[in-house]
Amino acid sequence: SLRPRKGYGMIHSLLDTDFYKLTMMQVVLHQYASAWVRYTFKWRNWDEMHLTIPLQDFKSKLDAEIDRLCDLQFTEKEVSYLASIRFFKPDFIEYLRLFQLNRSYINTGIEAGQLKINIEGPWLNTILYELPVLAITSELYSSSHGVDDDIWMQDGRKRLKGKVRFLNKATIADKRFKFAEFGTRRRASYLWQEEVLKYLIDNCDQNLVGSSNVHFAMKLGIKPIGTMAHEIFQAHQQLGPRLVDSQKVALQCWADEYRGELGIALSDTMGFDKFLKDFDRFFSLLFNGCRQDSGDPIRWTEKLIAHYKDMRIDPKTKSAVYSDGLTLESAVDIFTRFHDQIQTSFGIGTNLTNDCGFVAPQVVIKMVECNRKPVAKISDSKDKGMCEDPEFLDYLNYVIREDINSEN
Repeated sequence: SLRPRKGYGMIHSLLDTDFYKLTMMQVVLHQYASAWVRYTFKWRNWDEMHLTIPLQDFKSKLDAEIDRLCDLQFTEKEVSYLASIRFFKPDFIEYLRLFQLNRSYINTGIEAGQLKINIEGPWLNTILYELPVLAITSELYSSSHGVDDDIWMQDGRKRLKGKVRFLNKATIADKRFKFAEFGTRRRASYLWQEEVLKYLIDNCDQNLVGSSNVHFAMKLGIKPIGTMAHEIFQAHQQLGPRLVDSQKVALQCWADEYRGELGIALSDTMGFDKFLKDFDRFFSLLFNGCRQDSGDPIRWTEKLIAHYKDMRIDPKTKSAVYSDGLTLESAVDIFTRFHDQIQTSFGIGTNLTNDCGFVAPQVVIKMVECNRKPVAKISDSKDKGMCEDPEFLDYLNYVIREDINSEN
């Protein structure tokens, strides 16, 4: 049955999260178990939303779903599945066997007519909140914007068929064009995400390499995809090293943990130019490639290829992974331009799991403090940055400019 387990809410498994949350969680367990963090929520396109219920009622429904989320634990079947993944270590698996989200670390509110969510507590015990809370918020909106589920799902099916038809007709859509489904955080619903994945598996399995969602990867027999997110770099801004070195230390801590596994480095937490300054020949050789999540993907790829050449590395031996608001059409365009210069792969999220005839919520949860000090995500797109402390942000930008402009 497509239906979630009886007695549970919109989230019925702690595996219903992105794979990179678990890979980062293992790093936190082994290297930063005492770190204290705070995350905050942002609804980027709130002005475009249309709720048919009072926001207070929406918040109450969200609170009830979070209550149910905090009752969940990993099942024996789920623990066994994770234990079969070669780079998850026995102590981490045993920790997950005991793990449960603590309700006291998250609270919601309404401020100036907008929904507020604050998550604060030990990094190790709060890292798994982000994905399910975003998925709940997104699904609640699907059921609260005035269009019946059956109607928007019909619209979604038509659009999905059109996307796959485009892919199968595209002249380059051979088995070299690879994409993964990355849409958990903004899915229209759990049932819709599952339907989308089943349709993709049935109709373009040569191109689909997997899903970022670990629950569906296990359930549908596909590969879980993901490495790291911005928070691993953000946290290092307050974890001890000099601020100018924080990104290099984050990359090194990842290498220490995974010893060459999970080798796609996220490139935009402090801007791509600063990343390339830090991504020296050692890291360029060690990591399999980089992920683009903001800015102009064409310019980004050109700079990445030039960087590898400067490092005396053949770009064709490395990967460029794209995950910034893609459609299948835009992914195919990038593939067509660069597939003979560098290996390419694409993570497509909202356009697959929430393209159903209504404006999809652009919701994010980002780390804003580590050990009670500010951290920032700068990004290569102005609207994707996040920081609550203007003075820290100014200082970080100064440090980045000075480092980029220095000769060594």
